[in-house]
Amino acid sequence: QVQLVESGGGLVQPGGSLELSCTASKITLSTNGVAWFRQAPGKEREWVATVASGGATRYADSVNPRFHVYRDNAKNTVFLQMSSLKPEDTAIYYCNTNSRGRAYWGQGTQVTVSS
Repeated sequence: QVQLVESGGGLVQPGGSLELSCTASKITLSTNGVAWFRQAPGKEREWVATVASGGATRYADSVNPRFHVYRDNAKNTVFLQMSSLKPEDTAIYYCNTNSRGRAYWGQGTQVTVSS
């Protein structure tokens, strides 16, 4: 059974940094694009960043250039490095990948930016 597991969330003060990770089992992330999404309370889920199978990256305007997405293929893990965090970055963060016509999501990790 394919599983994506996010970790690394927590409480951080404005201006701080966090690094999220998305680790997969039963699927090789290096052969697929992997995206990060987030959902704030009362809002729709929104796309944050993508790293393509070839390594190209794209970011939502709201997080560029504060966030950086990258892979560690040896660990079958994708990371989202977040810096200069703002209260409006508070959300549950999810990773996503698609394979053979199916979409896979992790359970999410909470990021709270507050003083």
